[in-house]
Amino acid sequence: MVGVWLAGLAALHLSAWHGLLVGGAALLLAGVCALTGAAWARGLRWIGVALALGAGCGAVATAARVSVREARPLVALTESGDPVQVWAVVRDDPRALRGTAGPPAYLVAVELERVRRVDGGDPVRLSARALVLSGDPGWRGLLPGQHVIATGKLMPPRPGDLRAAVVSVRKPPRLVGAPSWAQRAAGVLRAGLQRACEPLPDDSGGLLPGLVVGDTSRLDPSLEADFQATGMTHLNAVSGSNVAIILGVILFVVRRFGAGPVLSAAVCGVALVGFVILARPSPSVVRAAAMGAIGLVGLASGRPRAAVPALAAAAAVLLLGDPELAADAGFTLSVLATGGLLLLAPVWRDALRARGWPPGAAEALAVPAAAQVACGPVIAGLSGTVSLIAVPANLVVVPAIAPATLLGVAAALLSAVWPAGAEFAAWCGHWPAEWLVLVARTGARVPAGALPWPDGVPGALLLAGLTVVFLITARRAVVRRLTAVVAAGAVLGALPVRLLASGWPPPGWLVVACSVGQGDAIVLSAGGGRAVVVDAGPEPDPVDGCLRRLGIRQVVLFVVSHYHADHIGGVDGIFRGRAVALVVAPDWPEPEGGREQVAQVAGRAGTPARAVGPGWVYEVGGLRLDALAPLEPLHGTNSDPNNNSLVLRATLAGWTVLLLGDAETEEQNDLVGRLGVAAVRADVLKVAHHGSALQSTELLDAVDPAVALVSVGVGNDYGHPNASLIARLESDGARVMRTDRSGDVAVTVAGGGLAVAARGAPDG
Repeated sequence: MVGVWLAGLAALHLSAWHGLLVGGAALLLAGVCALTGAAWARGLRWIGVALALGAGCGAVATAARVSVREARPLVALTESGDPVQVWAVVRDDPRALRGTAGPPAYLVAVELERVRRVDGGDPVRLSARALVLSGDPGWRGLLPGQHVIATGKLMPPRPGDLRAAVVSVRKPPRLVGAPSWAQRAAGVLRAGLQRACEPLPDDSGGLLPGLVVGDTSRLDPSLEADFQATGMTHLNAVSGSNVAIILGVILFVVRRFGAGPVLSAAVCGVALVGFVILARPSPSVVRAAAMGAIGLVGLASGRPRAAVPALAAAAAVLLLGDPELAADAGFTLSVLATGGLLLLAPVWRDALRARGWPPGAAEALAVPAAAQVACGPVIAGLSGTVSLIAVPANLVVVPAIAPATLLGVAAALLSAVWPAGAEFAAWCGHWPAEWLVLVARTGARVPAGALPWPDGVPGALLLAGLTVVFLITARRAVVRRLTAVVAAGAVLGALPVRLLASGWPPPGWLVVACSVGQGDAIVLSAGGGRAVVVDAGPEPDPVDGCLRRLGIRQVVLFVVSHYHADHIGGVDGIFRGRAVALVVAPDWPEPEGGREQVAQVAGRAGTPARAVGPGWVYEVGGLRLDALAPLEPLHGTNSDPNNNSLVLRATLAGWTVLLLGDAETEEQNDLVGRLGVAAVRADVLKVAHHGSALQSTELLDAVDPAVALVSVGVGNDYGHPNASLIARLESDGARVMRTDRSGDVAVTVAGGGLAVAARGAPDG
């Protein structure tokens, strides 16, 4: 399995020809190892044969799939950019892209069957994966297995992606036939489960379908982030744990009625097929079913080590059938979690029972601990953190998982024949789901709940090495005691420091430029967990995270400088879990999609929204805002939305902050020319338009800031910020702080003057 995995991962980034060469060389090496070698090294020799054979098969299988992507007729159609007509089969549920202004776009995984130019020519027949990208809502309700015909343009896939192309489509698909009965049944039951959950509170009502069948379409993104922070994200996705829970309960029930191994296996097999149909027989669900079934067989048989070869064989077969899984983090975590369940959990369970633990408590602690230890290196490499609360969080939610899952399944099944009964089952299931929500929400806010760790492959390998060393040496009692003492000392020593001097937010902060990628989100303190927020960045999660780190519970005013997506795309994040009292924006209609998005979000929350202009004043908690511009509508400029940005001057604690939005040279010149130097003078300048070159030198001279904040994304394609502008600001005596280098940046009052503090973790 290891050989197949590594070779498949490497061959994803090679051409088909080079992949075949690597595979052939590995198979040749396997043959040489099998025929040669000393007798004393027979064990090592056969390990080498297995690795080389797996690597050869993995490389050849991947090269065969890559050859489809590199087929000359398909590459020629992609490079030409000509409109094409495609015949395809939908492979998975359409996925709405979050954080886009205006109507959502949809990503649909499909299997291409034929492609031809719209203007004629012979069709190219093939069997290759692709992605459809479309903003037309006609793609939203498709079911897997549905045959469709669509017209669009082919675009090349990402490197290392086995998909042959990305199909950009503007119009709805033309449906051909109907999906299979299994897919239709799954669609009916999943829709019924969502209907049964509609009367429930948003958190538990959105979580229950995710817990049962991985349907997270209604799940609050902030709750999803909390599940990830507490190491519980596996609960709202279809994974082997879903399968193991359902089959484990069924196995327990049938054994209580005296069923033998054959009958138990048959009942569990029927239940497994039913669950796959309910959760949607997509590749990810089938993989989860395989992993969960193997883990359950190992635990139920009392011979978990006998299931390890079955796990390795299943993983190898899945990798050979779908080499792209080699780069799939979800598949990696699924295999590792199942391996931990088979190898570590029984040993730890028996050790705890030998020390007097009750059997149920020993099982409940051993299972999440083993899964977390096995998956820890990959999670650390992906997130750059090591969670200290994942095991406790997963331990305390154990009693709620099975009843919530089973009641959710019951609600889905009853929805087809008894809607009222389905709603009652969902209502019963939402109570244990509320416990999961409470644990996730609380755990995500535990100070020092996650420690920073090197990310990427180096971080994963480092933690994997330390984990292996610990598991080997922990067999000695003295090592276990020493490790416990060191760990307890580290936690007890670090926790007070993290609690009392967390470093963020800095005391006395006035204004914070949030690190939200290539966009703007500025926070002005209004005291007592309240703030004024100007702009929301391009995505909801970064601005929501910034406000959480600052402890903002209420947004007394949300200001939209203008309606470009990099300033309003994250508006949902402003409203997550906090009240927003008022929304204001300039009286400018463009872009229309951004304006509608802000209006929709504010309308759902019942927050009033209105347009304001020069002369508007707002005061709260010692903070005063004065609207300075646009003094009059500007037309025909380089960018009219930018040059009609709402410009604000904030005064707080005796200091002034000038917020320019994305105002460019035209609006800046108009501002200083008509209002004069005194009106725009400020101690802190939020540099306009991410530090672009389109700045008025007259305005910069008039403002003469002590601190200049540049909100800009890491490695952006626009060349922001302009090097000459930064040099000018610094030569004039301003302290320039950039979010792409420093993360969240705060301006504080210290010693009677201004100071700056940086969180040091750029987002986006």
